[in-house]
Amino acid sequence: MSTDHLSLRVLVALCLCLFASATAAADGPVRPFKDALFSSQAVLKTEDEGAFKVLDYQELRDINQRDEEPERRVKRDYVDLGVREFQANETLTIASSRLDVARVGRMRDATFTIIFIHGRGGDRRLGVNDYTFGGNFNRLKNLVVQSGGAYYAPSVKSFDPNGAADIAALIRHVFELSSGRPVILACASMGNFICQSVTRDKEAVRYLKGLVVMGGPSDPGFLTTPAAKLKIPVYFSHGSADSVYKAEQQIALYRKMRKAGYPTIFRLFQTGGHGTPIRMSDWREILNFMLAAG
Repeated sequence: MSTDHLSLRVLVALCLCLFASATAAADGPVRPFKDALFSSQAVLKTEDEGAFKVLDYQELRDINQRDEEPERRVKRDYVDLGVREFQANETLTIASSRLDVARVGRMRDATFTIIFIHGRGGDRRLGVNDYTFGGNFNRLKNLVVQSGGAYYAPSVKSFDPNGAADIAALIRHVFELSSGRPVILACASMGNFICQSVTRDKEAVRYLKGLVVMGGPSDPGFLTTPAAKLKIPVYFSHGSADSVYKAEQQIALYRKMRKAGYPTIFRLFQTGGHGTPIRMSDWREILNFMLAAG
């Protein structure tokens, strides 16, 4: 082989490596996992340079065709159960209180940590169920483990200041275990009352990197909270037909935040109901948005 041909091959290989690196950087630190199944929703409308999107949701397709048993068991293609090897139930003693959690991934030195807060009637089992909600929690667990992160699903004792104090203590606990790396709090439905309490806790917000609000009640006073003063990024997801917490109220808060220059994203699932965000939210987009934010 001539020197010219060898040099050309080296140059081509170098260009391919640089292209791959640039592509990976653009995608974000959390690598794809079953993206074709979970990240391919059609976009019906886009505003605010992509910060606000209306996404196509159809119950017949996204529940009945996706699940073997509608709302009970997703089809096998949507899950990878190998992640169960990295999952454990634990009872933590923090701030003189005992808290039951399910943990997935690293106990110490996680690259990031995400905490999911269930709604009324739930417990730690909901956030680690591989088959319900279209396999979306199984995907989250796999995304976390392949990225060297940690995922906690606690059993919230009450949706009041006492319950919020437990979660605030958990946030600081995992922040210290991960040597100060990012901690993200995601709250669904009534669990958002916990998120709202935490945003008003001057100590707890110091350890927070991001907030995810999934089908929750609006918080008109958010921009006055300690969390807002730190400009902690907020990701909203909501169903347009949610009969429990109206989408219009949450959209109004998003608009107010955007006007104030706040780092936020909104994903609205057209015709989606109260549980749609838990099933349909793109966890990889959420994580990469939070980890890339300032």
